[in-house]
Amino acid sequence: MHISVVIPAYNEEKTIAMVIQRVLDARLAPHQWDILVVDDGSTDHTAEKVQPFAKDVRFFQHPHNQGKGHALRTAFAEARGEAVIIQDADLEYDPREYSRLIGPIVDGQADVVYGSRFQGGDCHRILYFWHSFGNRLLTIFSNMATNLNLSDMETGFKVVRADFLKKITIEENGFGIEPELTAKLALLCARFYEVGISYHGRTYEEGKKITWQDGVIAIWCIFKYGILRRLTGG
Repeated sequence: MHISVVIPAYNEEKTIAMVIQRVLDARLAPHQWDILVVDDGSTDHTAEKVQPFAKDVRFFQHPHNQGKGHALRTAFAEARGEAVIIQDADLEYDPREYSRLIGPIVDGQADVVYGSRFQGGDCHRILYFWHSFGNRLLTIFSNMATNLNLSDMETGFKVVRADFLKKITIEENGFGIEPELTAKLALLCARFYEVGISYHGRTYEEGKKITWQDGVIAIWCIFKYGILRRLTGG
């Protein structure tokens, strides 16, 4: 199978090189691998940190910051693989777990696999109660809208078959892509699987970017793409 790994990055100079190296080290035979990094208008040295990997990575750069959804839209359009892994650039998700993530797709069981922070897996860093509570609440709202039974809709560790991604037009520019992608894949009757993963969360001092405002946007996106689209048949 040909697998694309897409890495959206914004001001990740401290971690982007380590993430890319771990992705390179995690490539599994006999699969073909295609790695894309999208620098979403970083104002630090993210782009410079990617340069030493030029022979192994395809690099795209936005002139200014437009959000994770916009970066992924760029990456999805350029991905060559039959399956596409979304890999955040901040080391919260471990590329060494790719075999676990892609397994159900390689076996022909799944069209979409989410790496769940709430389904066991390996070690988890303990951080913010309200973030965890908010993630679980958003997942419940999303499940009500999509009739899925996910445990972690907001996870940043996902793999999707490329033929399903090609049927979707991503509209959200920011973190609203998570509920949007889930709702639109559910409307396509994609086969969803979850696997437990480890999670090495960051503090805000270490560069975490998502805020409570993103949670409000996520609720709107759940309604817009998960409920309204079903009611209107779109």
